[in-house]
Amino acid sequence: MDRTDLNKAQIVVVGGGIGGVAAALALARKGTEVTLLEQAPEFGEVGAGLQIGPHGSRILSKWGLLESALAQGVRPKNLVFRDALTAEVLTTIDLGNAFRAHYDGPYFVIHRSDLHRLLVDAARAAGANLVTGVTVQSAVTDGDRAIVTSADGRTWQADVVLGMDGLRSTLRQQISEDVPVASGYVAYRGTFPVDEVDVNYDPDDVVGYIGPGCHFIQYPLRGGTMLNQVAVFESPGFTRGAAEWGGPDELANAFARCHQSVRDGIEHLWTDRWWPMYDREPIDNWVNGRLILLGDAAHPPLQYLASGAVMAIEDADYIAEHAAHRYPSLGAEGWPLILAEVNKHRAPRCNRILTTGRMWGELWHFDGTARLARNELFRTRDTASYKYTDWLWAYSPTYA
Repeated sequence: MDRTDLNKAQIVVVGGGIGGVAAALALARKGTEVTLLEQAPEFGEVGAGLQIGPHGSRILSKWGLLESALAQGVRPKNLVFRDALTAEVLTTIDLGNAFRAHYDGPYFVIHRSDLHRLLVDAARAAGANLVTGVTVQSAVTDGDRAIVTSADGRTWQADVVLGMDGLRSTLRQQISEDVPVASGYVAYRGTFPVDEVDVNYDPDDVVGYIGPGCHFIQYPLRGGTMLNQVAVFESPGFTRGAAEWGGPDELANAFARCHQSVRDGIEHLWTDRWWPMYDREPIDNWVNGRLILLGDAAHPPLQYLASGAVMAIEDADYIAEHAAHRYPSLGAEGWPLILAEVNKHRAPRCNRILTTGRMWGELWHFDGTARLARNELFRTRDTASYKYTDWLWAYSPTYA
């Protein structure tokens, strides 16, 4: 591995989620002196299952992590869409040999904490300095340096700062005055050992039941030893304008019209926590001086395309590779140009995923005649064609 591409450039990454740790890894592999600052007292990821398409698995393969990730996850045979009211199979995406050959990588599922731990260990092994217990307040450009200041008055200096501090990013406020946008939908999750769950499910597939104002996802994790379930519904409380919305009192009734298979699954969810679903309006500019936003700080999506984590991994790979190509000719003074070029390439890609995800969510949740028309379109799609998914899964950036 060539560790001299970036000539020991100094970079600070703010945020220690999957995207931030992936960026620390990608940049450390290129020889940077990278420091990651995480607010939590220790590294960890909440949540449950995570779907990684081939656009993510190709990058993990390049970093030498794919086999370890696959060993901790599951490679499903199919993505299956069912009608939530009748359980009828509407369409299937075969994830087998032809799919993997077409996209040069597998589709797999993994527990979020397992992937995060894998990235943390790899970043440390590559030489990244990962620091916890730091609440960052600002990142200011001062000439050819960026100065990061924490709530307790500590400072760090760097050539550039990557703001990867999530949906409710503090650093985004230095670039945009926008706020998170509530979708009105809320997600409940549950991950349990399969021998503790009395539910009929397909252990070989990722199955999505799509229905009026709700959907329900099932897939196995950790080598098939655990079942991951996600239930999403439109909150009546949000529709009424309630300050607090999406609580457990709304859960059962939201799926009352659904097939028994869905209603049985709803019984196996965590009800002591839930996730109101937010995104943000797409913005074209992610750069302020020597600060660039990436990951959910720049482009937090709704979950319908299962690409939030992969977009952040793409960001990490792209900035590391692009900087390594441009830095030798531009030097440290070229960082503003490098950041602008990263922004120019990545924003259209990520903003398309944001807007398409919103549309996809509306499609899933149709009722009445619109639901019947959608189901017919799903039933009659050409299952051998990749024309509707190539834009998402075949993405391969160039580093000009």
